[in-house]
Amino acid sequence: MSQVEHKHIHHPHAMKHSDLADCRLCRIEVDQLGVTLDNQVLLKDVSLHIHCGELTALIGANGAGKTTLLRALLGQIEYKGTVRHLSSDGRPAADLRTGYVPQQLEFDHSSPVTVTDFLAGSLSRRAVFLGVSRKMREKVMKALARTHCEKLADRPLGALSGGELQRVLLALALVPQPDLLILDEPVSGVDQNGLEAFYQTVDELKRHNHMAILLVSHDLDVVERYADRVVLVQGTVIKQGSPQVVFDSPEFEQVFYARGGRA
Repeated sequence: MSQVEHKHIHHPHAMKHSDLADCRLCRIEVDQLGVTLDNQVLLKDVSLHIHCGELTALIGANGAGKTTLLRALLGQIEYKGTVRHLSSDGRPAADLRTGYVPQQLEFDHSSPVTVTDFLAGSLSRRAVFLGVSRKMREKVMKALARTHCEKLADRPLGALSGGELQRVLLALALVPQPDLLILDEPVSGVDQNGLEAFYQTVDELKRHNHMAILLVSHDLDVVERYADRVVLVQGTVIKQGSPQVVFDSPEFEQVFYARGGRA
C-alpha cells in the first residue's frame, strides 16, 4: 500500500525569511512512486521534489503518465512508493490543501447561471435558487479579485470566453488558500490573449503567495516562459531540472523531435 501524507508544498525560493513563517509546507517529496492498473505498469520509480514558491511543469508525450501522476498525488488512485509533505523544519506537514483547475468545465452553456451563482453554489451548501447572501457575495467578489475578474460576477457562465472561464475556475481553486495548486492543461484551446492573462495571474499568485504550483501542459513555449522546474515524464522521470537543462537534453530531443517536431 502507498504511504501518504497528502497535499502540498513550500520552499524558500527567493523568499524573505519573514515570509517563511507563514509557509505551512516546504516541499513534497515523491519517492519511487509506481502505478499499476489491470496488470499494466503506467508509472515506475517516479522520484521528484516539488517546492513552494515554484511552478513545476510536467511534460511528456501523450500517454506518458502525466495525468496518472496527478491522480496519484491527488490520492485518487492507489500507488506504491512514498509521497511526503514536509514543513520547513523537515517534519511531516498535515491537513494541507490542494486547489485544482481542470482542462475544462462541462456544463449547460444555455443555462442562465451567473458566475456569482456558480461560485456561491460551489462554496456553500445553500441552494442558489434561494438567493446569494451579502456575506457570500462578498466572499465571491474577494475570490474573483484574486484572478482579476470581478467584472465577470454577473455574467452568465455560458457567455464567458474560454480564458475568462478558466480564470473563474482558478478563483474557485484558491478558496480556501491551497498549499498546492494543480493546473491540468488549464488553457487548452484558449486564445492567446486568454492564455497570457491566465498565466500572468498564476505567476503573480506564485510570487505573492509562495504556493507550490504543479502544471501539466503540452504548450512548451508556456513551460519555457513560466516554469521554474520541468519534469519530463515517459513512464518514469527521464529528465528534470530548469527549463533550459531539460529542453537542451538528449532525452527531450528524443521525446519531442523524434517524429519531426515538437509533440
